Amino acid sequence: MSRLSRVVPISLTLLLTSLLPPIAVSAQQGELQAIAESNAAFGFDLYRNLTGIEGNLFFSPYSISTALAMAWAGARGRTAAEMAEVLHFPTEQSTLHHSLSGLQNHFDAIQRRGDIRLHLANSLWYQEDHPFLESFFDLVETHYGAVLFPVNFARQTEVVRRSINAWVERETEERIRELITPGLLDPASALVLCNAIYFKGDWAYGFDPSQTRASPFHVTAGRVVTVPMMTGEAEFRSRTFEGFSALELPYEGNDLSMVILLPDRDLGISGLEEILTGERVTGWMREIEREEPSSIAIQIPRFSTTSRFEMAEILMAMGMPAAFHNADFSGMTGSRGLFISEVVHQAFIEVNEEGSEAAAATVVVMKRGGSMFLVNRPFLFLIRENLTGTVLFIGRILDPTQQ
Repeated sequence: MSRLSRVVPISLTLLLTSLLPPIAVSAQQGELQAIAESNAAFGFDLYRNLTGIEGNLFFSPYSISTALAMAWAGARGRTAAEMAEVLHFPTEQSTLHHSLSGLQNHFDAIQRRGDIRLHLANSLWYQEDHPFLESFFDLVETHYGAVLFPVNFARQTEVVRRSINAWVERETEERIRELITPGLLDPASALVLCNAIYFKGDWAYGFDPSQTRASPFHVTAGRVVTVPMMTGEAEFRSRTFEGFSALELPYEGNDLSMVILLPDRDLGISGLEEILTGERVTGWMREIEREEPSSIAIQIPRFSTTSRFEMAEILMAMGMPAAFHNADFSGMTGSRGLFISEVVHQAFIEVNEEGSEAAAATVVVMKRGGSMFLVNRPFLFLIRENLTGTVLFIGRILDPTQQ
């Protein structure tokens, strides 16, 4: 009897929304599959860089990739090359923009079928007197359906911040709030690129709420918490791999599904995270697709969680520092002078007996000027007389709030 043939608690949940189209694909579907695989590769690269964060973890690699793809449309030289490497983009920009446009059309078609809600939106908020190229605006409008908003960051910073947050709230059914916090924008801001995604779907085989019971969930070997555990039995695809088992929970219409990866006690969650790569997950998903559904009894906790990340340092550490320092986004304006100051992402998910609701939003904030020297961590400093070089004072600041 396999592990998933028993009633078990779930210790790792990954939401894979249309990550991979079916194996037998047309030429157009093959293009979508290629971009989906690239997105998965970036997603699990990013996941490994986020595993040090304590507690639950949830994000949308699609949202982050799409927001950064709009920025990449204006990147040139080393900036473009580094971004392509980290984000697993193709070498030809036109290939990516065409593929992402096709993927959004594919998601729109799923939404029109009416089984689930899958809403995606892009917007671009730009300093009204900054010399952006019409060709850049045309590209993001044509391929990303982005709505363009001329604003005045210099004189109405707070008004613009509230307007962008209101747009994000509206596009995510108010699940993502206050994405841009006070201070993130300032008069030097020139451009904010936004992506929002909202998903709501019922399970193809729902859980009976009357069968939900308070049950133990083993957080660690020494810590057990009590959670509302949903119970059900239906025909599911599942597969046992070396060190873990996998189960696919389809949503109504079978266009989307949740895939749960449950590590064996010996491997554990940290061991499973160490072997996660986009290529491996792609292979695992294909093996699951080949399985015939069988009757399986399951238990899964009812839960909701929200994650938020300010990702500038993470993305620089992953290999794209040029976008933040000495950047070349001349494809936006015809000259250098813009750089990314911050990439902020927030995501929400709720899983209950009926199904799942998830939302995410990403903003790429770009500012005018050269590279940015962001002093947001402990630092040393000195005061010197410039002509002779005499050092008059030396200091260290670990916590600026302490006097």
